[in-house]
Amino acid sequence: MIETDIELLKGIANQLRIHSINATTAAGSGHPTSCCSAADIVAGLFFGQMKYDAKNPHYYNNDRFILSKGHAAPLLYAAWAENGFIPVSELNKLRQFGNDLEGHPTPRLAFADVATGSLGQGLGVGVGMALAALQDNLDYNTYVLLGDGEIAEGAVWEAASLAGFYKLSNLIAIVDANRLGQSQATAFGHDINIYVKRFEAFGWRVETLDDGHDLEEIMEVLSGVGLDERPLAIIAKTYKGAGVSFLQDKDNWHGKPLSPEEAIRAIAELQPMAKSGLGVVITAPTALPAPNLTAPGSYPAISYNLGDKIATREAYGAALVRVGGANPAVVAMDGDTKNSTYSEKFFKQFPERFTECFIAEQNLVAVAIGFGTRGHVPFASTFATFFTRAADQIRVAGISSANLKLVGSHVGISIGEDGPSQMALEDIALFRAVAGSSVLYPADAVATEKLLEEMAKTRGIQFLRTSRPKTPVIYKNDETFPIGGAKVLREGTKATVVAAGVTLFEALKAADTLKAAGISITVIDAYSVKPLGKDVILAAAKKTGNTVITVEDHYPEGGLGDAVAGELSCEGVKVHKMAVNGLPRSGKAEELMAAFSIDAAAIVKKVKSLGA
Repeated sequence: MIETDIELLKGIANQLRIHSINATTAAGSGHPTSCCSAADIVAGLFFGQMKYDAKNPHYYNNDRFILSKGHAAPLLYAAWAENGFIPVSELNKLRQFGNDLEGHPTPRLAFADVATGSLGQGLGVGVGMALAALQDNLDYNTYVLLGDGEIAEGAVWEAASLAGFYKLSNLIAIVDANRLGQSQATAFGHDINIYVKRFEAFGWRVETLDDGHDLEEIMEVLSGVGLDERPLAIIAKTYKGAGVSFLQDKDNWHGKPLSPEEAIRAIAELQPMAKSGLGVVITAPTALPAPNLTAPGSYPAISYNLGDKIATREAYGAALVRVGGANPAVVAMDGDTKNSTYSEKFFKQFPERFTECFIAEQNLVAVAIGFGTRGHVPFASTFATFFTRAADQIRVAGISSANLKLVGSHVGISIGEDGPSQMALEDIALFRAVAGSSVLYPADAVATEKLLEEMAKTRGIQFLRTSRPKTPVIYKNDETFPIGGAKVLREGTKATVVAAGVTLFEALKAADTLKAAGISITVIDAYSVKPLGKDVILAAAKKTGNTVITVEDHYPEGGLGDAVAGELSCEGVKVHKMAVNGLPRSGKAEELMAAFSIDAAAIVKKVKSLGA
C-alpha cells in the first residue's frame, strides 16, 4: 500500500477474525481467541508493511513471516485467503484430513517455510533467515510473531542473544502479549516492561504497543523497521479474543472453538467493520539479483593413502572445505566446538559463509533450518551428545521436511578420558526416530568425504556421526558410498558381523583372529544405519546360517543393532546385539571398549559362543 489506509486495515483485521472464528467452529477445534489477539498485527503486516509477491510465496526476496505461535494458524490462513492466494472457500476445511490447512502450519503450504506450533522455535529459524539475507545480499526482512507464553522458552533467548550479537537489523520479533496462557495467566501478564528489559539486555531495539489493536500505532511502529543496526522487538499489549465482547480477556477460552450459536453472536459484532483485503495493492519486493546457489555436477577428487590414520572428524573438516569450495550453497555453523569438530577448516577458508552460534545447540539447529529454507545447504556441527539438547528442533525439522545436515563428533565410549557426559550413546536412536532422516556413520576418511558429497546433493535431514580416534584409511579414493548402502569387507560362512565406525576395525581384527583359528566370518560396514543396507546384510546372513552379530559404540536401545534386527527379524534372521551396556566412565578408549565388550576380543568370544 503506497499510503496506509488505517480504516481499511481495521476492516481487514475484523475480516481475519471472522474467518478464524468460522473456520474453527466448522472444524470443531482450534484457537480462535489466539487468532483474535493478533489479527490487527497480522493485518498491518500483510496489507500495510511487508513487501512480497502474494502469487509467489517462494520468491527469493519476499519478506518472510514466521508464525511462531503456530496455534494461531487460522489467522495465517485467513491472511493468505484475503491476499488472494487461498480460495476463501478452503478456510472452512480447516483441520480436515487430506487438507493442507492443518491445525498448525507446515511447509505443505507454500507460504509456511517451517512447521511451527512447538513453541519457542520460530525466532531461531528467523535468525537463520536473516543471516541468509545478509550473506545473499538481499534486502528482505524476516518477521516473527511470538506469543507471550512461549517467551518462557529458553530457545527464544538463545535466538535473541545471537541476533543481538550479529546486529540483525533485518529481523523483527513481535510479541503478542495477550496475558492469558493455556491453563492460566502468563508469568508476567500485561507487565510488558519486563519483556522490554529482557530484549534490550540482548542488544535489541525495543518498541512497545500499549494498545496492540490500534492500527495507527501499529503502523507507526512498523515504519521504524531497520532504523538502526539492531534487531527490532515489538511488544504489543493485546487481549485474547479481542473484538468480541464475550471472549475478550476471558479465562478458559484457549484452544476452544465457538459453538455455531456463539459464532453467530461474535460475527454479528465484527461484521459491521469488516472489509475484504482482496484487491489491496501489496508492495512488491525489490528486484535484486538472485543468489547463485547452483550445485556442481561433481566434486573435486580426493587423495588419501591406504593405511594412513585420520580421524573421521578431521576428514569431515577437509570434506567440508572441498565440497563447500565447489558448491556455493554450502554454509556451516558450529556451537563453539569448531576446533574439535574441525569445522574451523571451513571457517578459515570461507569466513563469510560460517556462523558461530556459540554454546546454544537449540539455536544452532534452528539457525541451520533457517538457512535451509532459503536455498542453502547448511552443515551444523557440535559434539553429537549435545544435539540431544535440540531434540525438539530436530523433531520439528522432520515435520518441516527441512534440508538440514547435522554432524556430531565425539561419539561413544571411544572418546576416552572425557567421561560419560561427553559420550554420545543415544544419538543414533534420536536421529533414527526423526521423520525422513538418514543416519550415516563412516569408518574412515574416504567414506566421510564421499558421504559428505551425498549429503550436499541430497535434500533432507542427514546426521553424520564422526569419531574422535584416528582410524586407518581402508577404502580406495574412487569408492562410492550411496546413502542406503553397505560394504562387505570379509566373506565367511560361520557368522555375519555388522559394525560401523570404530567397531568396524574391531570386527576386522576379530575376523583375522578367527581366521587363524580356522573360523571364517563375514564383516559388513553398515555405514548407512538409516536407511539400512538391508539387502547386503540379508544376503550375507543367508550364507551364514541366518546368524548376525551387531557391534556398536552406542547403547543397545535404538542403535545399529535395533536397526538391523528391525529389518531382518521378519526374514527369520537372529540378531545378537553387542553394545555399551551400563554407565561408562573415564578411561582410555581401548580399556573402555574392552570393559564394555565391544572390542575384537569380545567379538571373537561372541562368535565362538554361538558354536561357530
